Amino acid sequence: MPYLVDGNNVMAQRVGWHKDRSAARRRLIHDLVRFVAVRRAKVKVVFDGAPDEEFPEGRKFKGVHILYARPGSDADSRIKELIVRSSFKRDSIIVSSDRELRSFADRQGAKTLASGQFRALLDECGEQKPDVGTDVRDERDVEEWLAFFEGRNS
Repeated sequence: MPYLVDGNNVMAQRVGWHKDRSAARRRLIHDLVRFVAVRRAKVKVVFDGAPDEEFPEGRKFKGVHILYARPGSDADSRIKELIVRSSFKRDSIIVSSDRELRSFADRQGAKTLASGQFRALLDECGEQKPDVGTDVRDERDVEEWLAFFEGRNS
């Protein structure tokens, strides 16, 4: 099942996350990479705020698709957009602690999971080894390599 994660909500499950939001964002991305490797899940994460230089808008990093709120908006609005446009609403799990967003997702036919529950799943995955054959090396998607060698910015 694909997961659509409200990044800031999940980051907020850790004490002191707000002291260095950039570091908290990177830690979460790496936790999500481990989740993808262990669970063989598809994950999109949406963060509030400006994109990170290392993890820009649209980057796919080790199976995690990274997105950000649109300028002048918030992650919840972007997540709603993604839900509405999804062809697989009933197969998706929306991860957020925001009641209004979870209610919206329910009305659209998507499943929901509270950020704290998802944080517990991430912690479990941190204790497990990835499935045999799962590549967790630091590689970019083929699209990113092609863009690099063709001189395009992704």
